[in-house]
Amino acid sequence: MSRLIAAFLLACISALPARTETEIEEVVSKGGITAWLVQESSIPFVALELRFRGGASLDASGKRGAINLMTGLLEEGAGDLDSRSFTEAQERLASSFSYRAGPDSLSVSAKFLTENRDEAVALLRLSLIEPTFEQVALDRVREQVLSSLRSDAKDPDQIARAAFDEMAFGDHPYSTQFKGTLDSVSLLTRDDVVEAHKAVFAKDRIYVGVVGDISPEELGPLLDKLLGDLPEVGAPQPDSADIMIKGGTTVIPFETPQSVTIFGHGGIDQKDPDFFAARLLNHILGAGGFESRLMQEVREKRGLTYGVYSYLVSQDHAATIQGQVASANNKIAEAVSVIRDEWERAATDGVTQAELDAAKTFVTGSYPLRFDGNGPIARIMVGMQMVGLPIDYIPTRNAMVEAVTLEDVQRVAKELLRTEDLHFVVVGKPLGLDETIQN
Repeated sequence: MSRLIAAFLLACISALPARTETEIEEVVSKGGITAWLVQESSIPFVALELRFRGGASLDASGKRGAINLMTGLLEEGAGDLDSRSFTEAQERLASSFSYRAGPDSLSVSAKFLTENRDEAVALLRLSLIEPTFEQVALDRVREQVLSSLRSDAKDPDQIARAAFDEMAFGDHPYSTQFKGTLDSVSLLTRDDVVEAHKAVFAKDRIYVGVVGDISPEELGPLLDKLLGDLPEVGAPQPDSADIMIKGGTTVIPFETPQSVTIFGHGGIDQKDPDFFAARLLNHILGAGGFESRLMQEVREKRGLTYGVYSYLVSQDHAATIQGQVASANNKIAEAVSVIRDEWERAATDGVTQAELDAAKTFVTGSYPLRFDGNGPIARIMVGMQMVGLPIDYIPTRNAMVEAVTLEDVQRVAKELLRTEDLHFVVVGKPLGLDETIQN
């Protein structure tokens, strides 16, 4: 199949209308592997999403960055194929594989044509079960990671993020960058990479979403062929992380004309019954673009920044509510003060019915736009499984959003938004901003 034909098919897939009437079927293979399937036969194409819980949080002690490095090597040679041969095989089959490590999971995304399905799955299996981890590839990918880390060390956004995480999560893996450090990555060996592979790739942590031209009867054997040879159990998952950060301000000197700030405190878990109320509250406060309160007060009324945002961060082992803003060094103190005031105003006075109605309109109206192709739907299904949502969640989700009352949001605002716990990490040369820590 030529690249032009493959590109044409991918363009057709991208043009499929967004849909939330997706019918999901649970498929369990003879080998006991569970997947959620949306059968869509209009185009001879399949999107497969695999996710292995734990991800970079499973790095062994003193080996930070090993799982990220290992992930970067999965398509750098497998079985009897070197890196170039593996890439050529993907192109010949008009297939696409991508591998991503993160703090909570390692994700594998695959796309392939129906006519090449068996060959594409066999090739993908090689990368997961029989990666070669050749030293020459390891050294090359390691240098790419080190280059990224050197860049991060000069990026005020990354400096602020790293400092916030270190203060927030203590000795939990979340406290350090999942890519590792210059020292830790430099010292990683091939044996470390092999052990990292064993830690992540196991049957006890697999989540699978499949969308496209494949039946339940075909999917079961495919899953066993692809994943059946994985070990049953991987490394133990880390414990929950305590939120250690206290209210106050931390200033990290950095030569730059504007200061970059990350702020936040403990948040709300996505499994919490009040999560939708928190989602709507956060939209009103800082996630609603130019209509959000923070954007109105900090940018529109005072011209202190180009953008200010807040967001809910619900990870497997900790939940926070965070935000970010950048402002000129002589204006950042005022921006921080306004953000504190708006945090307190939302906690004390809550929101209005008009604000809540507008937030519901956006949150429900934008939901169907997420379902804009086979790949995104497969990823959504995997995310649902990992959070523990029911298989019929998609058609019922917007009704749950609409069911949130003004009283729900007011109550959650008082519980969630704790100004006394709000901590600002400021990287730059801020004027009039003193470093403080609340006891």
